[in-house]
Amino acid sequence: MPTTSPIAPSELIINPDGSVYHLALRPDQLADKIITVGDPDRVEAVAQYLTDREFTLRKREFVSTTGQYQGKRITVLSTGMGTDNIEIVMNELDALVNIDLETRLIKESTKALDIVRIGTSGALQPEVPLDAALCSVQAIGLDTLMEFYPLHQSSADSLITEGLQHSLGVDYRPYLVKAAQLLVDRIGHDMILGTTLTCPGFYAPQGRMLRIQTKVEDAVLKYQQYRWDGGGVAWQDRLTNFEMETAGYYALGTLLGHHVLSVNAIVAHRVSNTFSTRADEVIDQLVRKVLDRI
Repeated sequence: MPTTSPIAPSELIINPDGSVYHLALRPDQLADKIITVGDPDRVEAVAQYLTDREFTLRKREFVSTTGQYQGKRITVLSTGMGTDNIEIVMNELDALVNIDLETRLIKESTKALDIVRIGTSGALQPEVPLDAALCSVQAIGLDTLMEFYPLHQSSADSLITEGLQHSLGVDYRPYLVKAAQLLVDRIGHDMILGTTLTCPGFYAPQGRMLRIQTKVEDAVLKYQQYRWDGGGVAWQDRLTNFEMETAGYYALGTLLGHHVLSVNAIVAHRVSNTFSTRADEVIDQLVRKVLDRI
């Protein structure tokens, strides 16, 4: 039930122009269909296909614009990297549509947004080729964000994440969450389907070592070889790829009631240690596909 008490100014910070604190967006500026990217410079790579653009805003790493694509009003937003940034983005997007920013009261009737992340990712399995488009049907988070939120885990999901915890030797349990199936069906139906690992960093959590040795030895090999009972479906019994945001999106989308999907251009292959020579082209193809289907 919605609270009958206004949310305090210290908890929901609203800028003098009526916009939310970090994103600097007002409710009237946000479309119901949202495409997110990590890199602020990639916003224009998506927004170049929009017409009738209403504005372009930038605050810190959060760049946003709203326009039209084939009769659909779409907001494009950059998030920066990591689930800590995604926690800010998802909460403030939700506040824009489900909290009255004038009264600070939660609305009695809530709205579900369609949010699609277009990102880049590294493959963990030989059957996920370089330059492929991958749809993350589910994600496992290695970050600790869900230690602070009441995300329910089924017994089957808990067995998977407990096994991964044991394999890696970490002191906390990862979490498993699924994408919105209606967006998988609409947008990702002809892509490679995957189980994505969300890492809390780019270097040690993804098995990279520069001047500091990692505590988890052979992390990439452990990710690649980890298996569970997936009923004989490859993406349901192994980790296909890894990146830094998807699990946070899915967990907060589940808790807040939004439809969320993450699709990835596979630009690196950690099994063969190769990197794409046509990453921009692959990302552009993915952008246009998402715009057509969102």
